[in-house]
Amino acid sequence: MPDISRRTFVRGLAAAPLVTVAPTFSPAPLRVSAPAPAPEAVTLGWLEGRPSVNVGSTWGVPWPQGAVPANSPFALHSADGTAVPVQSWPIGYWPDGTLKWSAHALPADAPLSAGFTLTRAAGTTGTTVAVTEQKDTITVDTGVIRVVVGRRGSSLIRSITRGGTEIARKLELVSLRQTSAGDDDERRTSRERLTSSISSVRVEQRGPVRAVVKIEGDHRRRGKSWLPFIVRLYFYAGAEHVRVVHTFLFDSEGQKEFIAGLGVRVAVPMRDEAYNRHIRLSGDGDGLLREAVKGITGLRRDPGAVVRTAQVNGEKLPDPATWDQRVTTRLPLIPTWGDYTLSQLSSEGYTIRKRTKAGHGWIDVDAGQRSSGFGYVGGVSGGLGFGMRDFWQKHPAQLDIRGADTAEAQATLWLWSPEAGPMDTRFYHDGLGQDTYPEQLEGLNITYEDHEPGFGTPYGIARTTELSFFALAATPPADRLAALARTVVAPPQIVAPPAHLAAAGAFGGLFSPADRSTPARAKIEDRLDFLFDYYRDQVEQRHWYGFWNYGDVMHTPDVDRYAWRYDVGGYAWDNSELSPDLWLWFAYLRSGRADIFRFAEAMTRHTGEVDVYHLGKWAGLGTRHGVQHWADSAKQQRISTAVYRRIFYFLTADERVGDLMHELVDSDRTFLALDPLRKIRTEPYTPDPHALSIGLGTDWSGLAAAWLTEWERRGPKAAIAEKKLLATMRTIGRMPNGFVTGNGLYDIDTGEFAVAQKTVSVSHLSAMFGQVEICAELIALVDLPEFEKAWLQYCRLFNATREEQAAETGAHFGNLILKQGHSRLTAYAAARLGDTALAARAWREFTSTDGYTDASPWRTTARSGPVVLNPVDEASWVDTNTTALYGLAAIQNLALVAAHLPAS
Repeated sequence: MPDISRRTFVRGLAAAPLVTVAPTFSPAPLRVSAPAPAPEAVTLGWLEGRPSVNVGSTWGVPWPQGAVPANSPFALHSADGTAVPVQSWPIGYWPDGTLKWSAHALPADAPLSAGFTLTRAAGTTGTTVAVTEQKDTITVDTGVIRVVVGRRGSSLIRSITRGGTEIARKLELVSLRQTSAGDDDERRTSRERLTSSISSVRVEQRGPVRAVVKIEGDHRRRGKSWLPFIVRLYFYAGAEHVRVVHTFLFDSEGQKEFIAGLGVRVAVPMRDEAYNRHIRLSGDGDGLLREAVKGITGLRRDPGAVVRTAQVNGEKLPDPATWDQRVTTRLPLIPTWGDYTLSQLSSEGYTIRKRTKAGHGWIDVDAGQRSSGFGYVGGVSGGLGFGMRDFWQKHPAQLDIRGADTAEAQATLWLWSPEAGPMDTRFYHDGLGQDTYPEQLEGLNITYEDHEPGFGTPYGIARTTELSFFALAATPPADRLAALARTVVAPPQIVAPPAHLAAAGAFGGLFSPADRSTPARAKIEDRLDFLFDYYRDQVEQRHWYGFWNYGDVMHTPDVDRYAWRYDVGGYAWDNSELSPDLWLWFAYLRSGRADIFRFAEAMTRHTGEVDVYHLGKWAGLGTRHGVQHWADSAKQQRISTAVYRRIFYFLTADERVGDLMHELVDSDRTFLALDPLRKIRTEPYTPDPHALSIGLGTDWSGLAAAWLTEWERRGPKAAIAEKKLLATMRTIGRMPNGFVTGNGLYDIDTGEFAVAQKTVSVSHLSAMFGQVEICAELIALVDLPEFEKAWLQYCRLFNATREEQAAETGAHFGNLILKQGHSRLTAYAAARLGDTALAARAWREFTSTDGYTDASPWRTTARSGPVVLNPVDEASWVDTNTTALYGLAAIQNLALVAAHLPAS
């Protein structure tokens, strides 16, 4: 890591900041180097190769400190040099006011180039997306479709028109609520339907290439309200579709009221004759059910090959007067099929049924394994394509088409299928008599579950789902519909290459592009690939899917059952324990692998929503690993930390993930609501806002990540975030033993820690939840020698000898573990200090302490029945704690001290 000079800080003024922030305190000097040269151009590519359909894309690009003015223009060119319209905006600033991250949007009507080049120059213009605000509505025109968004009432989208033809109307949210889980055989329970009620609408972005409208509200009926929602509508210039990002917040204890269905419903005008109306539902891969509302194929009398072929292809049929009249005169006797349902109740199977109309029997159509979650209803004069991302992965899901034989069909995309039964969020056991803290600690000692009555609640968790609605001028050919379905499954994503990400100093400079240039490097690269491939395959083989589960992995295997400990307390779902999120994102940053990106993306969506509270007294805290994602009573900053979301946000400019990080700026107040050490304190403790007991490891790093992100994004609370971030850094640096002190008394108003006595309290967990990564970024930004000294002391001493620890701090650190994971701290200190002895020690710690070593098997064993339920490739020696730490240590050590890697 290059040495960075210390100079007096001069605050730069950024053009068009998100918010203007005036400090109310004396800021610390910040590291300001000579301006780094900006690359003349950045070559961009598609994450998964050039898509078959362009639906627009948004991506982020980092820039070296001091290199790019905040108001710099950008231009985009396709691979053949053709100018392409692009919209650009800042999403992150360096402290000197220069651009740290820029976001860019590609229009949906841009040529589908194999790649693009981004330069700092004035760009070209093209089709624009126009936003017009009225009192009751907002109208968005992409140049292809015109969408009217409601400001009040139940319809989020009041109409979608194309070429003057109304394609869809009355898009609203719907939920089914019931007050019994229906455990008994007869399931005596009733359901009530609640629909969306809009409370606020705001235009967040208004073009020229991309527009975003944010809608908030809840579900209501007859004075009853529940399930608050946040929905964003995305529009791209030249697009024929609306992308919808749907988030709901679970404002229920989940014990006495249950979600029996949760969906998005839209009406589709049906203008064509029944034989010119079409239904399309996607199956496995590119599979597609192609039917007409009134079918004229397979009849006893043949209308003619031309007629039959046209209907199958979705084309307008010739005048019935030209058909075989034995068919024409009997058209009223052919049934019309108005209702279709595709139910994906597990990751392993879907079924399709249809009926003529309500009150009549359902007919089985077909079945398959995994539907891509796409459908179409309409006719030769226009129709609506609709799709849900992660359809089978987040089962039980369902697509309904109703009334296709009438003047207005309805399409419902069920995020939770009504056919699956009520969503059961009740706690999974009766407490087992663990009513006191001592009893709960005993439970922790046997099942690794930290139980506490009343804490296993889902109240305040959330889930986000992505949907797309395509306003189509006519029923498209099958290959076109299959291509649209693929864009729903994997939205085309533009990305910058690993070399540029690393050269820009993104995320603390803790990664370098994958490199197999020597046998020693290649061995580590092979092992990193082995570990990711194993987890990717375990998700598939163990079926780690489902509405609340998809995106997470298990914590620890059960070596006797050849399974994972899905039912054993804290050994079950991982909930970000020891930072697998960061391992995956750093693995992507250095490799550019699409499968790693998608895996990490799913984990970010899950852990940021499901494992964290967004409402109630614990808002801002996450839940420790367990059998249910919300079950454990340890509600902590280490799970909710913004460091797990930052990378996805800056790579994609995703507004919902931006919300999640912004929510955490005031999460220091959660320490007033809940003492994380309440079960093990030996002295009485009452939370005092001016003397809150906060750990300098997992607690502070979570707070610091939120403050840093808000500060660099220039968010609404950037001034507060900057103040508290710098104040805590400054006062940690003043403590005689710095981070080794372990805990501090924090003033929520000033953001300062009281300077503690020279004490020693070190935990193996303190730095393993993003502190390494946050401190690396902070030290690169903030010129506080006392803070850097404190952090480097911790890095040097954690894996040092007891004698070295005691000589410097007054006491040794006790029996510590996770030495392999902490080797990256040694490597960081070696790089900052230019200490070759520390660099050599880091590699010894990585290869020869705990964790994975050369003696590990580095292979899987195939298991099949009857010893396992399903065939699996099993590696009982692999667990997620060790994997995450090995991965991060390998990646960061290679970035920091690769020159000192032993030859073998």
